[in-house]
Amino acid sequence: MAKRRCDVTDLRLAAEGKKKILWADRDMPVLALIRKRFEKEKPLRGLHVGCCMHVTSETANLMRTLKAGGATPALCASNPLSTQDPVAASLVKDFGVSVYARRGESVRVFYEHLNSVIDIQPQITMDDGADLVNTLQGKRRREAANILASMEETTTGVIRLRAMENDGTLAFPVIAVNDADTKHLFDNRYGTGQSTLDGVVRATDILLAGKRVVVAGYGWCGRGVAMRARGAGAIVTVTEIEPLKALEAVMDGFDVRPMSEAATFGEVFITVTGNKHVLRAEHFRKMQDGAIVCNSGHFDVEIDIPALRKLAKKVVKGVRLNVDEYQITRNKSIHLLADGRLVNLSAATGHPASVMDMSFATQALAAEWVKKLRKKLSVSVHDVPQKIEDWVSKLKLESMRVRIDHLTREQVTYLSSSHEGT
Repeated sequence: MAKRRCDVTDLRLAAEGKKKILWADRDMPVLALIRKRFEKEKPLRGLHVGCCMHVTSETANLMRTLKAGGATPALCASNPLSTQDPVAASLVKDFGVSVYARRGESVRVFYEHLNSVIDIQPQITMDDGADLVNTLQGKRRREAANILASMEETTTGVIRLRAMENDGTLAFPVIAVNDADTKHLFDNRYGTGQSTLDGVVRATDILLAGKRVVVAGYGWCGRGVAMRARGAGAIVTVTEIEPLKALEAVMDGFDVRPMSEAATFGEVFITVTGNKHVLRAEHFRKMQDGAIVCNSGHFDVEIDIPALRKLAKKVVKGVRLNVDEYQITRNKSIHLLADGRLVNLSAATGHPASVMDMSFATQALAAEWVKKLRKKLSVSVHDVPQKIEDWVSKLKLESMRVRIDHLTREQVTYLSSSHEGT
């Protein structure tokens, strides 16, 4: 068992954190319904669940749900700047969850916290970027034998896990929660879109209307950012490496061109690719004075910050909260937001609770599904069962007071028959 029950910034922040958690809970009705059932049935009884996720009020309600189901969850941060310290304190003090997370923690402490979660000997893990899986398959290989399955909820993490599956190094089954329609179609698109722009505006206080915004990547996160930026009146350019996604962006009405061209006129640059060094020295050299660069992908490698630092004659830290100024020449500066980390969580509070309701409902039900299977899953990356997706979608619509049509008997017969035609 873990030597420490928690490592948080200040337990005296718990009262503030509890208010945030319960406020988010008001907008998470599907997860609340699952929690109510879990309290009665205890489907996760006896399970230790290790979680490496953003420590936010929405995540707190997932922890409450896991605990209601009989599990013993332990939580650490998946990003050093995404932890909401009051929420971490409340989870420990008010809800009895072991939390190891401090906003702004060092890389050393980050890995200490990862190991503290693994110390509880989890049978299920929930990851946001595959850091728990990597640690279990590396220095904590012995504990990997206990794992029934791991849940992964980011595009970046699923990419890493599928690579492990392909090269034969994956040690246990993984559920690609990120690939569930109830997750990426909503969380990635609408959640990332809104929260990213929220982070940019909070950090800079700029007016988006009329700004030339460059979005790198047109996956579900990228298209959400592009849509929301256009909705705010920005002039949006998309950069892509995949022909099909580039074609989609064109057909959706966006300007599409290489970053080498976009760098010359862009005013705000947002990376959401899951790849490394999307913005590089060659692009920084072309940017105009006052350019704002930020990242909303999981890891802080999308912007080549060492190259930016090398180009700069001077770096002024904290010209605003979460804004650093890199003075390239006497007449040109580039502004980096949130140290290149997730701007939506580092400079804002992350996705709205309403959209996380579906993602975390899917997470909770996937954990229940894994427990029922009892080690029958193959060591590979699995999709979330369709019945879970359908159930979450149905309940979400009901919570929004939206009604849909149902097939008539005649329509059911028609769809299942080949006899009727022209």
